[in-house]
Amino acid sequence: MSSRPDVTLAQRKRQLVSDELTEAALQLLALKGFDAVTIDEIALAAGVSKRTFFRYFASKEDVVVQFLAGMGEAMRAELAARPADEPPSVALRHTVQVPVAECADRSDHAERALRVVRLILRTPALRARFLERQAQWRDDLAAELAHRLPAGPDAGLRARLAAGMTLTAFDTVLQHWSDSDGAEDPAALTDRAFALLTPALDTSQP
Repeated sequence: MSSRPDVTLAQRKRQLVSDELTEAALQLLALKGFDAVTIDEIALAAGVSKRTFFRYFASKEDVVVQFLAGMGEAMRAELAARPADEPPSVALRHTVQVPVAECADRSDHAERALRVVRLILRTPALRARFLERQAQWRDDLAAELAHRLPAGPDAGLRARLAAGMTLTAFDTVLQHWSDSDGAEDPAALTDRAFALLTPALDTSQP
């Protein structure tokens, strides 16, 4: 008899507990601040033991990092799916709009996302982990861009520069959105940022 149904059920249960821990942690951290929240409080809010918390996460930082984990893959997948003949600035703008839309797609979700973004940007430990993630995202985006740019001795350099500019734009959009307390539309900020970057991103290969 196959054990696959049991494995699937176990995986679903594990994901459920992980999601509950993440949700409880993000709410507490955004409300009280990173340093003021203990792991005991997070476990209590999620209805699990502290021991259970450590089965899923090694630290409070790791809870927030999991919140960010899917962003890079979503951006890479979006870039890979864009038409091959699309100008880099257009493809990359759509790439960044994927996580931006996740932040502001519904009013209740946008409010929570704003609190988490503010928490990440204003907490040095979390900011460092965010930048660490972005370094990997840059490499992934550059690898995808390398297939789109004209061949030449500087193709790899151009791909990395374009990926770096894209993530700088993403970071800047989040910073402006956070500083405005959500008053600015992140999608509109993204469009404005890429309007400024378009001449550099779409410059033809010499």
